[in-house]
Amino acid sequence: MAANQASPTPGRALGPWAATALVVGNMVGSGVFLLPSALAAYGGISVVGWLATATGAVLLALVFASLGRSHPDVGGPYAYTRRAFGDFLGFQTAWGYWIAVWAGNAAIAVALVGSLAHFWPALATDRPLAALTALAAIWGVTAVNALGTRQGGVVQLVTTALKLAPLLAVAVVGPFLLEPAHFTPFNASGDSGVGAVAATAALTLWAFIGIESATVPAGDVRDAARTIPRATVVGTVVTALIYVLGTVGVLGVVPRERLSASTAPFADAAAALFGGWAGSVVAAGAAVAAFGALNGWVLLQGQVPMAAARDGLFPAVFARTSRDGTPVFGLVLSSVLVTLLVLTNYTASLVDQFSFVILLATFTTLVPYAYSAMADLMLLATEGEPGVPRRRVARGAVALLAFGYSLWAIAGAGRDVVFRGTLLLLAGMPVYVWLHHRRRERRGPAETPPSCARSEPDAPVESSRPRDSALTA
Repeated sequence: MAANQASPTPGRALGPWAATALVVGNMVGSGVFLLPSALAAYGGISVVGWLATATGAVLLALVFASLGRSHPDVGGPYAYTRRAFGDFLGFQTAWGYWIAVWAGNAAIAVALVGSLAHFWPALATDRPLAALTALAAIWGVTAVNALGTRQGGVVQLVTTALKLAPLLAVAVVGPFLLEPAHFTPFNASGDSGVGAVAATAALTLWAFIGIESATVPAGDVRDAARTIPRATVVGTVVTALIYVLGTVGVLGVVPRERLSASTAPFADAAAALFGGWAGSVVAAGAAVAAFGALNGWVLLQGQVPMAAARDGLFPAVFARTSRDGTPVFGLVLSSVLVTLLVLTNYTASLVDQFSFVILLATFTTLVPYAYSAMADLMLLATEGEPGVPRRRVARGAVALLAFGYSLWAIAGAGRDVVFRGTLLLLAGMPVYVWLHHRRRERRGPAETPPSCARSEPDAPVESSRPRDSALTA
């Protein structure tokens, strides 16, 4: 997790270019490699979904830039929501984020299997074998992380380059060699245009999850008040261009019927553009990138509840660590939940599994995003904003628009995902009630603050890192 704000170190402060590069590198992740297959059923209108998602991502980026600028000592949706609304919504945010992390790990494992299917075709058709392969990757990485093994800087650099290279290659070359017939019918979903855009926007938001950590701690950035918002917006726009052009390239090169069944769409596009060797190189790069992402995020799935447990909002067992500081209990329990999620969906195809799991992870992340937008509005109302009145009005308007976008994207996830995701979020309420009762017993009635009151975090809270971030690369 990201460190708390520190004083700027002479000669190490980040300027606009470095901060923007960090934003792009943090958002581009392994999950995007399978997205074109999930979007193929919608046709060319999925590009409109990408554009809608990019707009919403910029709004959310501005919200987190605003929160990071006005409250640089705390980070992440959990901390902001707790500061604005108190322990209960703070707990809900932490609970939802934890679900998003381990559910997202299931999606990364599925994406890894999809890349391996390019070399081992049986994985694309033998669903029990695909599920076992995904679980082997999950538990192998869990065992490594439980021992305290960390990725080295060289591995991080290599996996980052491997996940960017195929995207850039297809994004740059693909649009010049596309076949217009592949984009007809423009809306192949059978739904209305608005419904299709909402559905594709919910899917594509997966690629932008983690945008909140694009807000670099102010102490590390030169002229943070100007650099952070600009780097966040520019980085988001650059990332969106890579995604949109990459999707256009894949859709334009690979026929829609073939694409909808592909387990490695960027590899198929690269093979069509450059030859079979390129497809194999891209598939191998995507597999390595996915494995690197899975390694880092399996570690993170124990750290998210550990941070909340240290604030008293998760059971204390999640805060226990091994000799080297690894939260083994949270690590193992999360992998058990990932296993259950994979097994309950193993009868579906890899693409269908991926689509469902990323929608579930996106939903459980959008709820904290919506809370964060309202937290920005609440903190603006209660603590104010220095500067001219129109700046306060602009900040409030952006927060409201980001909140509205979050609700729209939640609706686009579909009834089944929203239903299951809501059940998972509500499942945490008995845990909160039990923990609140335990704290009340320890403090005594006279010392117990009302749970709905605003409360300051017991300690600065580490912000969550984006999926496939520099840690996982």
